Amino acid sequence: MTTKPKSPTEQWEEANLSPRAVRASASRGRTLPEEPCSLRTCFQRDRDRIVHSKSFRRLKHKTQVFIAPEGDHYRTRLTHTLEVSGISRTAARALRLNEDLAEAVSLGHDLGHTPFGHIGEEALSACLERATGRRFEHNRQSLRVVKYLERDGQGLNLCAEVEDGILRHTGAGLPETLEGRIVRIADRVAYINHDIDDALRAGIIAPEELPGKEIKLLGPTCSRRIDTLVHDLVKASMEQDDIRQSPAMEAAMNSLRRFLFDRVYLGWVAEREEQRVTLVVDSLFDYYRGHPELLPDWTGNGETELEVKVADYIAGMTDQFAIRTFKELFLPSGWEGS
Repeated sequence: MTTKPKSPTEQWEEANLSPRAVRASASRGRTLPEEPCSLRTCFQRDRDRIVHSKSFRRLKHKTQVFIAPEGDHYRTRLTHTLEVSGISRTAARALRLNEDLAEAVSLGHDLGHTPFGHIGEEALSACLERATGRRFEHNRQSLRVVKYLERDGQGLNLCAEVEDGILRHTGAGLPETLEGRIVRIADRVAYINHDIDDALRAGIIAPEELPGKEIKLLGPTCSRRIDTLVHDLVKASMEQDDIRQSPAMEAAMNSLRRFLFDRVYLGWVAEREEQRVTLVVDSLFDYYRGHPELLPDWTGNGETELEVKVADYIAGMTDQFAIRTFKELFLPSGWEGS
């Protein structure tokens, strides 16, 4: 059996990447074997497939924290994804790891997120658990999207390392690659700091209310804090067999995360939106369980439960589409309220 000659990019990886990096030429491959591309490595092809997917395009209309925000400068799932990608590439390059693998994982990590942010995920998970005993988890749904739901059920046929990083970017144990572990930390670095930025912009919290010790350590602005945390990650992980943060920086970041949950995620946002989001998600879930003929064609990788099909459909909705569908199904046609 002849060995495929390495492309110029693969030859560059062999010569320049750290021994700890995943080389594209050494990937564990795809579920369905494919002919290689003469220009792009397998990880570059995965990145492109994700960017060109329908689920990636829908991220621009999915909420990060604020439900269907009216302001132009609030983050969405798409802008969050791009921020995670930028942080991941910076750290991967500094550590001489595979930037293309880190980028592909970061671009695909949130494809399975529901509309309406974390509140929407909790509402859909509660619906699914009541009906089937199974929980909905966005990381598992992201993997489900790329494996079974994209391309009308064919999936994107991504490399095993990319799929592993998508699944394990939160929960589910550590990613098998250092590139995937970068994304796992970069995801938190991004959302903690930009969610603080958005909450300040919205007037939910004031600068003086932020935890003083942590802000003094990390920096007074969003960009300064991200810069501090990325430098720390690179320094702590250099020549190591893991991706890590220094204990002080990790503790400070976790403290800010707890602050956000108390004051923003489970505080203001929950008080204002939880009942309304739950009403929309519950109503749509019950309606499509009773009208399965209205659901799109679906393969589902052998799944037989109707409720999983319904969850797949609702999870793929944008905020605006879910609201518009709810209005069309449950509000009188002449009603002009909001």
